[in-house]
Amino acid sequence: MKLLLCTSFGLGLLPKAPGTWGSLAPLLVVLGCGHFGLVQEWLIGFLIFLVIISSVVTVQLAPWYTTYFSQKDPAQVVSDEVAGQSIALLGMAWLTPPTEQPLPWIGLAILAFVLFRLFDVWKPWLIDKSQQFRGGWGVLMDDILAGIVAGTLVLIVTVLA
Repeated sequence: MKLLLCTSFGLGLLPKAPGTWGSLAPLLVVLGCGHFGLVQEWLIGFLIFLVIISSVVTVQLAPWYTTYFSQKDPAQVVSDEVAGQSIALLGMAWLTPPTEQPLPWIGLAILAFVLFRLFDVWKPWLIDKSQQFRGGWGVLMDDILAGIVAGTLVLIVTVLA
């Protein structure tokens, strides 16, 4: 069960770019909610739920996955990416997807995904420094900060557009 939780039900075990696979889960949730017309409050609540649960899993299971994978921040552990990507998507989740012209809304969700992955891989300044925290906090915080930066940029785009 621990393996399923920290790899986001096996997404982190998929070949090549496990962080991208983990980041796709919240994106698909947002796109699915938009497609089925779920109310923003539900979507925002679900994204916050993903942030909390994924963060707790990342921090609490750190001793286990560090031993299991013999690494401090194993690539297979993508619960941290789920948390960070969910934060990035909160920057646009408050918008109602228009039924006649959903492409701009979908574009914002994809922008949140791309920006999060960019900041998660690039790790500029504080994002990189945050990895120095002990245990699962170091694994989690770079993704949280990358999500905050990406989500803020997406929010700015939504307000200006």
